[in-house]
Amino acid sequence: MAVSPEAATAPVRAGRRTAQARADGKQSGKSMAGKAKPGKLKSEATGRRPATARSPAETAPPWPAADRRATSKERRRQAILTAALDVFSERGFASARLDDVAAAAGVAKGTLYLYFPDKEALFQALVRSAAESVATEIAEIPDRRHLSYDEALARIFAVFRRDILGTRRKHVLRLLLAEGGRFPALAEFYWREILTKAMPVLAALAHEAVRRGEIASDAAARFPQLIMSPLIMTVIWDGLFSRFAPLDVDGLIEAHRELLLGRRPGGQP
Repeated sequence: MAVSPEAATAPVRAGRRTAQARADGKQSGKSMAGKAKPGKLKSEATGRRPATARSPAETAPPWPAADRRATSKERRRQAILTAALDVFSERGFASARLDDVAAAAGVAKGTLYLYFPDKEALFQALVRSAAESVATEIAEIPDRRHLSYDEALARIFAVFRRDILGTRRKHVLRLLLAEGGRFPALAEFYWREILTKAMPVLAALAHEAVRRGEIASDAAARFPQLIMSPLIMTVIWDGLFSRFAPLDVDGLIEAHRELLLGRRPGGQP
């Protein structure tokens, strides 16, 4: 039976159409994949979305490693100073041992030596930390010429009351008073680092108060020790006699200001 040309070529044309449809489907799939948003496709193997790349800012630590090391080092140093204050207060400078300080601080003795080479250096650091706030307040007086003599005294006494008399730092001064005679190097350190800087400023403060007519007597200018002596006395009294006769420290400081200013109670000259 004869076959028409159209019938003979029909399977070929059908095959071509099928191949073209497949090619069009693949191209359409590529087009859709190209339009898909990053991070929205799922893995065929796991069914999970692929991990999104994180920026350097997101993966960086909260602060640089050098800062973290410095913070950790300062915390360890403060822990050693706190432990030293406990040990020195309990046993005195002569009987205190660095082994005990290291044990109380929770560090190895070798670690302690990285911060303080010997017991004297450790005690000096304690003295410096105890007097730092008061020494800073006194050192800044020349930059506060707008303050009256009364205001300057009030600031100095308030810092001493808050940061020394009101804290365990007073034990450091008490230790210095008790041990300084037997260990001259400790007294010399306090003299060099604290007193030689504070006394001239206090003397100049009193001189200026006389010049401005705020006080009549120049006694505190000639003997600036008069300004701080009653405050040191409160440390001694607290350690020796407070259990027998507690001292009204605030009242004493106010009376001391009245004497320095030449005022009667109530602020009258």
